[in-house]
Amino acid sequence: MTRAPGARQPAPSARLAPSARPAPSARPAPSARPAATRGRLRQLAAAALAPVICAAALTGLLSAWVATGGAGTITRVQIRVGMAAISAGAFTASGASAGRATTYLTISNLTGSPDELLSARSPVSSRVVLTRQAAAAGSGPALPGLAIPAHGTVTLSPFGDDVVFLHPAPLQVGQLVPLTLTFRQAGRVTVEATVTPPGAP
Repeated sequence: MTRAPGARQPAPSARLAPSARPAPSARPAPSARPAATRGRLRQLAAAALAPVICAAALTGLLSAWVATGGAGTITRVQIRVGMAAISAGAFTASGASAGRATTYLTISNLTGSPDELLSARSPVSSRVVLTRQAAAAGSGPALPGLAIPAHGTVTLSPFGDDVVFLHPAPLQVGQLVPLTLTFRQAGRVTVEATVTPPGAP
């Protein structure tokens, strides 16, 4: 088509602006759940660790207490007295003797080492001695000690080696009398001796 000279050409049609692209959606903030989970785990770990710490501290205290002797000690029995009796009246091989009370004792040494009975005492007598009775005289000399062999048993009676009460208080048949025996190795052993009729073990 022929255009008249001087005629304006139609303006080119405006180009449509490209459609605006949708802005990228904002990424959601990281969830707070992992942090909360870690917090709970720390709390659980602390709660589980507390009893362990307390137990360790208690064990240490108990060990120190035992080491210092606070728990006491366990002592193995070394001497056993199987029979303990006191004659209500003085009885010897030769007859009666005033102011004396003889005993019947069975002493067993439970260890592999020999021991020795060194002395005896009782609240019912001012003096208790170790003696060896003589068959004829009835009363022998005082002894410094009586041997108790290893794994052995010694029987004391008015007819041999014995423990004798000198000037005892009045005794009644059936009465229980405390008697403390002192040994070189085993130390002190206290028994209750039963008062029996004269000559009866």
